[in-house]
Amino acid sequence: MLTQDLTIAVPLLPSQTGPLALRVGLTLSLAALLALACESLGTPLPWMIGPLVGTAVACMLGLPLASAGPLRNAGQWAIGAALGLYFTPQVVGIVASHAGAIVAGIVWALAIGMAFGVFLRYSNPHIAGLDRATTFFSSAIGGASEMAVLADRHGGRVDLVASAHSVRIMIVVLTIPFGFQFAGVHGLDPFIPGPARVSPTGLLGLIAVTGAVSLLLQKLNKPNPWVLGSLAAAATLTASGVELSALPRWMTNLGQLFIGVALGTRFTPAFVHTAPRWLFTVAAGTLATIVASAGFAWCLARWAGLHPATVLLGTSPGGIAEMCITAKVLQLGVPIVTAFHVTRMTAVVLLAGPLFRWSEGRRAAVRPGR
Repeated sequence: MLTQDLTIAVPLLPSQTGPLALRVGLTLSLAALLALACESLGTPLPWMIGPLVGTAVACMLGLPLASAGPLRNAGQWAIGAALGLYFTPQVVGIVASHAGAIVAGIVWALAIGMAFGVFLRYSNPHIAGLDRATTFFSSAIGGASEMAVLADRHGGRVDLVASAHSVRIMIVVLTIPFGFQFAGVHGLDPFIPGPARVSPTGLLGLIAVTGAVSLLLQKLNKPNPWVLGSLAAAATLTASGVELSALPRWMTNLGQLFIGVALGTRFTPAFVHTAPRWLFTVAAGTLATIVASAGFAWCLARWAGLHPATVLLGTSPGGIAEMCITAKVLQLGVPIVTAFHVTRMTAVVLLAGPLFRWSEGRRAAVRPGR
């Protein structure tokens, strides 16, 4: 069975078989130094981008770095809890008033994902074993782990699907935050979290409640349990007027670091030798998808009365944790962006399999008439 971080998709090298605790410690030390360096340079999202890029490069060069599932879960928990604290009763009403735009974002994600799949299929005719299942689930704008599982279930190549989502997320994380920083886009429609201060007792209660919900979702085998569980619990408390505590900044910084490391350590030396043309077309298609999403976001923002930057973060082909933490750091409509990504991820995970089977059935029905 696939693990949540897709580590079975990439074989371990001999140099990567040392003591896991030592490798994880080395990785975190390097990641922290890179984060501090990026912070001093003023890069966007330094605590995620620094560890992500640095560990990716180091791993592709053969350094025995490693991530650990519990740390990745802790990072996702921190991001989910921080996002949930924005959902005050007033903000919930604002988000609900934009339900039409959020539904439009779901339709866009499904449509652009299918178009991306067609591009991948016709751009890589010579890759062995590249079937429709592989290209369809490689291009679906959903959770990487969930799409890899669905591809495996429908006979696709899991290694190509996993590599496609890794490249997609890497490119989105690097292009959009740097693009916004270059354009001076930040703090245009900020929302303020409900809890304003850190309470040690309240923080322990918040950790207990959000952690318990996350563990429950994990036990029920739900997608992204540590993001969605902590998000749902914190948002429910905040929307009900229960403000236990704010989240310390060092917790959200560590959350970004853990997520950056989890993403970066997917890029091994074996990764760069995996169908270079495939990786190139995934990268080109991702950039085209970002450009198309920017155009769609501009139109949707004018119709919905939102800022285009907020809508672009909400409709971009990035992951929920990465794009929502970008919104938080840049103060770009955190609850709106979060609502876009949570609903989109849920819809894509639930609909990707049925849509693929429907498209295959339709294709089979049309073929005899040709």
